[in-house]
Amino acid sequence: MSTIKSILLWSFCVGLFVSCSKKSTTQPVHEDVPFLQDYSVKYYSQPSDGMLLSAFSDRNGVIKMLSTSGLFQPYDGQFLYHGKLQADGTYRPLKNKKVTALSIYEEQFVFLDDKTVLSNSWAGKLFSKHQLPAARLFAGGKDFTFLISDGKSLQLIKDSTSLWKGGSEDEVLSIRYQSDAATFWILGKKSVQTLTLADNKLTKVFEGTGFTAFDVTADAKKLIVGTNDGYLEFDIATKKQRGEIQKKLPWIEITAVKVIGDKVWFGTTNGAFALRSDGKFDYYNGERWLPGNSVVHISEGPKKSVLILTTAGLGQICFKEMTLHDKAMYYEEQVRSRHIRNGFNASLDNMEKGNIASGYLADSDNDGLWTSMYLGGEIFRYAATKDADALKNCREALDAMERLYTINPIPGFPSRSFERSGYISQLSDPDRWQHALDPEWDWKATTSSDEAVGHIFAFGAMAELIDDPDMKSRAITLIDTLMAHIVKNNYYLIDFDGKPTAWGRWSPDYVNAFPKNVGDRKITSSNIVAMLQTAYHFTKKEKYKEKAFELMQKHGYLENLMRPMKEISPAPGEADDLSKLLSDGWNHSDDEMYFVSYWGLYRYAFNDTLKAKYKEAIIDHWQIERPEKEGAWNIFTALTGAQEFDLKEAVWYLQEHPLDLIDWAISNSHRKDVEKIAPNFRNQTLKEVLPPDERPVQRHNGNMFQLDRAGSNGTSEHSAGDIWLLPYWMGRYLGVISEPKK
Repeated sequence: MSTIKSILLWSFCVGLFVSCSKKSTTQPVHEDVPFLQDYSVKYYSQPSDGMLLSAFSDRNGVIKMLSTSGLFQPYDGQFLYHGKLQADGTYRPLKNKKVTALSIYEEQFVFLDDKTVLSNSWAGKLFSKHQLPAARLFAGGKDFTFLISDGKSLQLIKDSTSLWKGGSEDEVLSIRYQSDAATFWILGKKSVQTLTLADNKLTKVFEGTGFTAFDVTADAKKLIVGTNDGYLEFDIATKKQRGEIQKKLPWIEITAVKVIGDKVWFGTTNGAFALRSDGKFDYYNGERWLPGNSVVHISEGPKKSVLILTTAGLGQICFKEMTLHDKAMYYEEQVRSRHIRNGFNASLDNMEKGNIASGYLADSDNDGLWTSMYLGGEIFRYAATKDADALKNCREALDAMERLYTINPIPGFPSRSFERSGYISQLSDPDRWQHALDPEWDWKATTSSDEAVGHIFAFGAMAELIDDPDMKSRAITLIDTLMAHIVKNNYYLIDFDGKPTAWGRWSPDYVNAFPKNVGDRKITSSNIVAMLQTAYHFTKKEKYKEKAFELMQKHGYLENLMRPMKEISPAPGEADDLSKLLSDGWNHSDDEMYFVSYWGLYRYAFNDTLKAKYKEAIIDHWQIERPEKEGAWNIFTALTGAQEFDLKEAVWYLQEHPLDLIDWAISNSHRKDVEKIAPNFRNQTLKEVLPPDERPVQRHNGNMFQLDRAGSNGTSEHSAGDIWLLPYWMGRYLGVISEPKK
């Protein structure tokens, strides 16, 4: 055959393979258009800064805050790098003023002191005197008219002329101006009053109890009135309350209300939340978002941000247009800049309360697994984009994974991790570490099935999708190395002491000793078949195929792995202690091992009949996982070609993940806006799962319905490598997430 014909035939075969590798055209595709990504910039106060009262931004994007100690401005803060409050000396003459209130009028700063309403804008011409020495509240109306109050008395002024004076039977808390009706609204602790400019008449229009804050909606049809027990809506036209007081809220003690855009923002004594147009709430609680949870004031900030002033400082909630690809590039930098340890995908631990310049790269029981999942993501990234950096990342991770097999003296046995010698006492689980033959290094023993399935997944994806001959060859060698060890040792991982590890067990004697409804019987069967299929697919060694069919046909592993998920439940009373221990609740680590192995189970199936069965098992598992809206499990399900795999929920998972992956303390158990359900086997706590940016940061082996995280607060940062980049890049490779669309 001529060289040209050979090239043409090779090109045809490659094209055919690529076209067959693409997803079914009937699957939905997410068009990756920009969405609004929120993140927080925090500015912490000091005791000497006094009691914080309010914060505003002017048309120039300048932010000023008022406290009992004077005016302040934010200093040196950016995302993930906390700033502080700096005394504001910009306008020196203001230092001699007894400023008691700060506000915005026509997008410019306006100040209230014991004698005047004044501003440095408009060439300083606004200097309107009043007669309320204790004035501490004010709002601007038409043509530089201002209504001020000391909490009891009210005065309407313009150009130092008193247009009206009066008193309130109720303690005045806040004042708002409704421009279309030329009306001031005055909130008291138990009443709402109006002062209309047409007749300067003070009128009580509504009574109640426990009022704390309020604002007028953008359409000027309602007042939103916060109380110490929820909030209510007041109809401006009818002068009546709309419906019952709203108490199904993230927190009911309202301290601030502000309408910004199409959302109503509420400050509380336990965080802030925004009422969306769909009736649900975005909850901003904890130091992922705010310096403190006790909110004193909310206002619109620069570039459509929201300023949330708390007793501990200012939180600026920013909104940035991003595509999923933009977010991926941010996370890629996050991983590379501070989460690579000896080539492993690692966490940053022992940080000083969110200070990412502190802490150390931590070792983990699952260094091999977390790195496998990150490596898988980079493999899919390279397959989808041919990005040279992705290939470099793959090579570096492969180096670390490969060394897991050579740093210990056991043929074919993968270490959990390795580290330079002399640090065993400082590492996690020091009793599991062993000295390597090289005196400069130590390695971690007791490897489990988690690592094994992760390795085979990543090596299989690399062997299939990476076009670098050396890396492809090394990946296949590692598959063969690990599986030869497992097959030779009767489906056990044999440790340095010659004994099977606690969790590296796939032998029929072990697997089929579990009752049929215990999850470990199903998962071990599913995992080992996937691993043997992968080994045969790339090595073509018949022993792997023969062993797989022997397990499936003679030992019932096919029946085990096909068992419906609805049958998985606690072990019966007569079962052994291990079965009871392993089935006392749903194991989310098992979900991770299942889905990671589904790549090899489905993609490298021995024949179409088995492939159809495997698809049935995968879809069955996905169905029971759907309430979690787990992005990775939905995307893994897409590999079967299924038309329905909750793509919308997968995108929701990816979009809603916080850019800040620090382990801040999180609290949601108190929320009344969520529907809790009774304790159950799956440990599902809510009827509907919370978005990722409102719950603790978790890997895929965590319970997505976990509501709280106490204890550590800002002491560690997760890597996005396994949490986010794997499902995103897999979605890109499978074609269910498009390239970015601007």
